[in-house]
Amino acid sequence: MNSNGTIIRMDNIRKVYDTGKVKVEALKGIDLDIHPGEFVAIVGPSGSGKSTLMNLLGCLDTPTDGIYEIGGDNVAGVTRDQLAEIRNRRVGFVFQSFNLLPHLTALENVELPMLFGGIAPKARRTRASELLEKVGLGERLDHKPTELSGGQMQRVAIARALAMDPDILLADEPTGNLDTTSGTDIMSIFTELWKSGRTLVIITHDPALARRASRIVEIRDGRITSDHRNEVAA
Repeated sequence: MNSNGTIIRMDNIRKVYDTGKVKVEALKGIDLDIHPGEFVAIVGPSGSGKSTLMNLLGCLDTPTDGIYEIGGDNVAGVTRDQLAEIRNRRVGFVFQSFNLLPHLTALENVELPMLFGGIAPKARRTRASELLEKVGLGERLDHKPTELSGGQMQRVAIARALAMDPDILLADEPTGNLDTTSGTDIMSIFTELWKSGRTLVIITHDPALARRASRIVEIRDGRITSDHRNEVAA
């Protein structure tokens, strides 16, 4: 945690993409603090800078200028290997397209981050089983992604994201590829995770999912245009 009690601190973050012919300023001075236990929905139209912001939040990329600290780690100026280490320890990812490895079972997919994290095999298997049970897939441990529905695959992805007990769970359009019923189920899982004390940041176009969050941040043209508490969060 940072000295000011935040899990995430962004101070005047800029991101410029230089194609060689033209420079594109995707983020134009982002200030964003996120505290432990918050459920933040980041919303905005296509091209607003949401994806760039997600990449920075998740340590998939580094800012051009500004200060970014996550869990007390300063991301500025770190090497690619150090960035990967911070990412593995601090951030759990849930993607719209699930990003599961098709040749691995649900259990093996959840074990994967722990394998890279150096967790012993028995401990990996036990934790992966517990996490899949937690998301309602205790009977599907040995099923491969092709044997699961979209909603079930996203549950596996959530369990995998929790494997290393990260400071922050970061989800990019997590209901985007799901039918209404499955999407509602996934929203309920996120709500339960938040109520249990997890810190969640979700990038979404889905107004129903955004309304579940305790805080809604809107971004347009690379700037935050609105940041407010959501008193009706379910």
